[in-house]
Amino acid sequence: MLEKMDMNKRVLLATIISLVVFLGYDYFFMPKKPAAKQEINASKTAAPVKSGMTSQNLKAPSQTTQAPKSGPVKAENLVTVKGERFDIFIDRFGRISQVVLEEKKYTDESGKQIKLFNENKLPKPLEIRFSDIALNTEAFKTPYTTDKKEVEIGDKPVTLVLKQKLSKDEVTKSITIYPDGHYDVKVDVKNGHKYFISPGYRPDVRVDGYTVHGALIKEADGTITIIEDGDAKGTEVFNKARIASAFDRYYATAFYNFKDGMNVVVSKDEEDNPILFVEGSPNLSLGGYVGPKEYETLKAIHPELTDIIEYGFFTFIAKPMFLALLYLYHLVGNWGWAIVLLTVIIRILLFPLTLKGMLSMQKLKDLAPKIKELQQKYKGDPQKLNMHMMQLYKKHGANPMGGCLPMLIQIPIFFAMYRVLLNSIELKGAPWILWIKDLSAPDPYYVLPVLMGVTMYIHQKITPTTITDPMQKKIFEWLPIVFTFFFLTFPAGLTLYWFTNNILSIIQQLIVNKIFESKKAAAAKKE
Repeated sequence: MLEKMDMNKRVLLATIISLVVFLGYDYFFMPKKPAAKQEINASKTAAPVKSGMTSQNLKAPSQTTQAPKSGPVKAENLVTVKGERFDIFIDRFGRISQVVLEEKKYTDESGKQIKLFNENKLPKPLEIRFSDIALNTEAFKTPYTTDKKEVEIGDKPVTLVLKQKLSKDEVTKSITIYPDGHYDVKVDVKNGHKYFISPGYRPDVRVDGYTVHGALIKEADGTITIIEDGDAKGTEVFNKARIASAFDRYYATAFYNFKDGMNVVVSKDEEDNPILFVEGSPNLSLGGYVGPKEYETLKAIHPELTDIIEYGFFTFIAKPMFLALLYLYHLVGNWGWAIVLLTVIIRILLFPLTLKGMLSMQKLKDLAPKIKELQQKYKGDPQKLNMHMMQLYKKHGANPMGGCLPMLIQIPIFFAMYRVLLNSIELKGAPWILWIKDLSAPDPYYVLPVLMGVTMYIHQKITPTTITDPMQKKIFEWLPIVFTFFFLTFPAGLTLYWFTNNILSIIQQLIVNKIFESKKAAAAKKE
């Protein structure tokens, strides 16, 4: 079919494909905007299964055992943990009820320090659910006791012990909290009653229709499974999993065990959002983390924890791209300039292919009059027209699709960069120059989007094209305006990348135009 298309339609098709992929990517590969938040009664929250379950016959949690109606969603604080980077609040049911990030860059739109959890969402991190219904009901009425009410963390970890005495059992939680936000938890259930423990419902800070949020499980064989909000079936079971994490765009809560693994059960809430539970044992030891998905922080705890950072469909390109960006950041000390440098490097790597495509476009532009003659001559015979056009292309060494290829190759690279700049919390609060104070937020004065649109228009004007149809020309002329409107709400870091890319494209096109003119002049002298 492509062989029968004229060149005008091919170029137009490549551009339209770029635009359609740009628009369609979010629709098909990104989660839709979640339903409005609603208060969830503890009695309606999914919970683990009936007693008698073993790791060999694990089933997904059901409503059989749950936080009872008399058990409050909100509970008074038992322990307050103060650190330089965060404050952790543990309630009287032995759960992490809230985490407040204390670093300067972690503020919300109103300027307040970010709180990671929605108080009305269950389960909380470290929440235990017993399979014995009566024991579970009692557990949600019986407060824990503690050896410390207030804890300050400096540069060393601190351990606190929580105890809960029940009629048929006794629970002891030993929690060692580290300065970077990770912790170790040891759970001792004296009489061995069956229970499950949760890393908690995902943080509820940055949830949108453009990023993935839900649950991530890294299985024993290294396979990573992501269950997005709204997609949980309530039947997923993962034996010997290495990581179980619930996350939003920038933040995560997680359990991990790299030595023995964990039996993870994925339940679901009323909105089919995934809820994670880990099967307990009389003496359970787990690692845990609550906080930002910062690459270097997670890597310092354990390199595998960086798998919590999820880039979506283009992860295989995005991950190495982020590592390159991180390296350049350490080199220049500014994320904005790191983005500029990475864009330059990408253009250099793609230059041989881009040069070939640009020269091909120049040849096709010169062949346009001859192509038009053939179209008039063989107007009623498409087969002959196609044959003669192929001969013409072969004679002059022109590739009719050569000009489209560089554009199509840039699409996955663009979306990989899009995911990196959208998901990297490192860009939050990261300034570039003058008015750009946060590369993760849109340009407040729309300077970069406008410059991006202007440079896109300039590049369009100096790029050779064989399009003569007035309607097709108008479509091309409108594309810079359309893209400018897209970028008004995109992160400034992403717009900076595309703006820099346009400038480099203009420079390359001017160089290629000059090379081609020189070649034409040399060929004319020979003739």
